[in-house]
Amino acid sequence: MKDRRDQRTFRSTRRGGLGLPGVLLLAGLLVVPGYALVRMSASLDWRVPTGFALAASTFAYFVHRADKRWAESGEWRISETTLHAAELLGGWPGAFLAQRVFSHKTSKTSYQAVFWMIVGLHQLVALDLLLGWKFARKLIHLVVSGNA
Repeated sequence: MKDRRDQRTFRSTRRGGLGLPGVLLLAGLLVVPGYALVRMSASLDWRVPTGFALAASTFAYFVHRADKRWAESGEWRISETTLHAAELLGGWPGAFLAQRVFSHKTSKTSYQAVFWMIVGLHQLVALDLLLGWKFARKLIHLVVSGNA
């Protein structure tokens, strides 16, 4: 039976890392939402949406970290629904970082499919905001007129 020191060593060597490709991907994914936040600051104090986004990402990061640690120690786990809820509420950048830093949920295809749909949804909402809610208005019009 291995002692705890051996488990920690094994765990630390298994950890992933963000690396330059991950940093570039995250930076690219943050361009449209970041610009949307800047544009929102014209009508809303920039600290509100920026603070919310940072808090959501920090929360998602630590929730993913906790789930990874509990998975390694065989303890109770955080449900994928909870992890995805944290991402959906704006924490997807923190979840992205945690997934790469801790090599957590990166090889589970079903989890990654939902995660990337959430990221895509955030990209679409940010783009729609920049376009003056063009898509949202069209969708509302279709629903109200009954042509959906």
